[in-house]
Amino acid sequence: MKICKCGDKPEKYKKGGKTPAWTRKEGKNPKGGLNAKGVASYRRANPGSKLKMAVTGKVKAGSKAAKRRKSFCARMGGMKGPMKKPNGKPTRKALALRKWRCRKKS
Repeated sequence: MKICKCGDKPEKYKKGGKTPAWTRKEGKNPKGGLNAKGVASYRRANPGSKLKMAVTGKVKAGSKAAKRRKSFCARMGGMKGPMKKPNGKPTRKALALRKWRCRKKS
């Protein structure tokens, strides 16, 4: 049994994981962001959080989902850091922006 030191209450992890799934590869989506397992592990590790999945589909202008996307794109798009790794592959930041369908303003 592994115990998490990330909160007030100890947490048990399946398959002998030392940290929550959202911090490891199995909780991350290869196309950017977290998968369902990662989101679920984040919610368990951080009680009271309201983490939701990415807004990836088509949304009506002015809707709650559209506002969430606009807010995420503004915050994430302004983050420092490269969009490509030295080997030419996109970084997690670039993958997340692509998944959320954030457009580059020119």
